[in-house]
Amino acid sequence: MKATIYSEVWNLDVIFPGGSDSPELEKFLLETEENIRCFEAKVNSWEPQNSLKDTRYLMELLGDYEQTSKKLTQAGAYIGCLLAQNTKDKKAYSLDAKITSLNAVFNTALGSLDHHLTLIDDDVWLQLTAAEPLKDLSFVLTENREKAKEKLSKEEEALISTLEVDGYHSWGQLYDLIVSKIKIPFVEDGEEIQLSVGQAFNKFSNSDRVVRAAVFKNWEQAWSNHADLLAKALNHLAGFRLNIYEKRGWEDVLKEPLSINRMEKVTLETMWSVISENKQKLVEYLERKAKLLGVKKLSWFDLDASYGKTTTQVSFQEGASFIEQNFALFGEKLAEFTNHAFEERWVEAEDRPGKAPGGFCTYFPVKEQSRIFMTYSGTPSNVSTLAHELGHAFHSYAMRDVPFLNCNYAMNVAETASTFAEMIVADAAVKNAKNIEEKLVLLDDKIQRTVALLMNIHARFLFETRFYEERKSGTVSTEQINELMLAAQKEAYGEALEQYHPLFWASKLHFFITDVPFYNFPYTFGYLFSLGIYARAIEEGKGYEEKYMALLRDTASMQVEDLAWKHLQVDLTQKDFWEKAVGICVADIEEFLELTK
Repeated sequence: MKATIYSEVWNLDVIFPGGSDSPELEKFLLETEENIRCFEAKVNSWEPQNSLKDTRYLMELLGDYEQTSKKLTQAGAYIGCLLAQNTKDKKAYSLDAKITSLNAVFNTALGSLDHHLTLIDDDVWLQLTAAEPLKDLSFVLTENREKAKEKLSKEEEALISTLEVDGYHSWGQLYDLIVSKIKIPFVEDGEEIQLSVGQAFNKFSNSDRVVRAAVFKNWEQAWSNHADLLAKALNHLAGFRLNIYEKRGWEDVLKEPLSINRMEKVTLETMWSVISENKQKLVEYLERKAKLLGVKKLSWFDLDASYGKTTTQVSFQEGASFIEQNFALFGEKLAEFTNHAFEERWVEAEDRPGKAPGGFCTYFPVKEQSRIFMTYSGTPSNVSTLAHELGHAFHSYAMRDVPFLNCNYAMNVAETASTFAEMIVADAAVKNAKNIEEKLVLLDDKIQRTVALLMNIHARFLFETRFYEERKSGTVSTEQINELMLAAQKEAYGEALEQYHPLFWASKLHFFITDVPFYNFPYTFGYLFSLGIYARAIEEGKGYEEKYMALLRDTASMQVEDLAWKHLQVDLTQKDFWEKAVGICVADIEEFLELTK
């Protein structure tokens, strides 16, 4: 039987045919807008009776919320896909602005709903949420109610949401527009070509150091050419947030991201503390790799370069098959889901000009489908990225029967399923290596992710916390921002590099995302948290899949400390869990060091 050949181009037409000119999309947006207006009117007309009689009306509102939120999410996901697959789709940019406006109105209505919840007395509230049908929604409803108490008045919060459209969110959209126009010159076969940001980034995994260095030089210059504009955008994004925090009386810039991620500050501090205490082993790896590559010290552009002389390329089909085979060793449902995703063309992987950089997974709740975006160029790292994004998609699949209000999991646990899936594939690749040379290449690729998550992300966290502190005193200049980034990188990498990337703040989209503040530490949390789960899965064997899916279903309806205790019986505020998780990373490094003596 001939194996199925999977397409490298996704199918978006089953969502809305016709792309940004789709009549179905236009109709859907009009319906969604009407749903939002009706929901807004219904919320504003609610006068809580402060009794159990409020249950019925609240359930009606929650039903309307679910329908409207699903449609808004679906439209936003589709438009995001259009922008990613073609950065020159001007119509998609206008649609994106439309979605931003609709989200602002909807969020204002949600803020009003949360305010209404605060009007219900505490004792009545406890009775309401302890009984059916609100019992299963009690965590999120209570969470929203408590957050509303910490915010400004309903009218002031509504004004903030309105101003965000042409203020806060517009700076993020401006960043996307600027990046879409950036081109990186590159000489190939004696001819200079212009690479998109995504294409240029892929060159940093090139086996030829001369190529990497040349691309990096042009990369730095390209970002430097736009640095002042991007610094202005970053300053205004941070200024907008800080002004709101000040008005609400929030002194700690980490209050909002920690709240969004449903975690305690002591957990975050404990995690970073354990990582810092174990940095030396990562530094030893970087020093050994520099020696193996024949240089005194690695530079920034060497971090994604594979060790070894292997030129093996993994085709998209081979990568997909390898993922399917190894997912099947973990669990039947994960394997079946993955096969379905490939067969139904949920993945956009083609390496072509005009695509946005990076990778993501997005969910279409009305259709109960996901879409995965990346640029596949045949490296082992690409296979890991594909597995990572399939993990995200499986997370959504595991929660398909969970009430939509209980599906809004935070970014720190959002990275759990993705990193778990990535680990399955990375471990399998190392174990199935044909020889020592290939094993080293694959082991190195695996360790690179550890370096990225324990060093690169740490640099981002250090930079962003310090930048926000500086921004409290006024606008931070481009030169100051570069200095802050350079200092953060040197600290996070233990001074192990020769050349750093002071303009990393400009090239990294995550600093300009307006949906979630501090788009950094949740990656590291998710990575180490998933390592703990992965270790448990190995212990218990193939039958662990049901327990794993049960954990995923709970990711949006409790604090992460409670999630870890319920499903893993571990205390995240203590060092033990984190030390064991980091220990798994260290074991890989020790094996690499031993094999390269």
